[in-house]
Amino acid sequence: MKLNKFFAAFLNDESGAVTVDWVVLAAATVGLGALIGTTIIGNAETLASGTGTFIGTLSAPSSGS
Repeated sequence: MKLNKFFAAFLNDESGAVTVDWVVLAAATVGLGALIGTTIIGNAETLASGTGTFIGTLSAPSSGS
C-alpha cells in the first residue's frame, strides 16, 4: 500500500518540471545553433572559393612609368 502512495506522489510531483523544460530548451537552442553554423560554414566556403577564383583572374595594374 505504501508503494502505491509513493508512486502516486511521485507522478503528481511537479517540482522538477521546470528543470526539464530548461534542459529541453537549452538542447533545442544548441541543436539549432549547430544546424545554422553548419549551413553558414558550407556557404562561406563556397563563397570564399568563388572569390578566390575571381581574384586569381585579375591582373595587377601597371606602374605607368
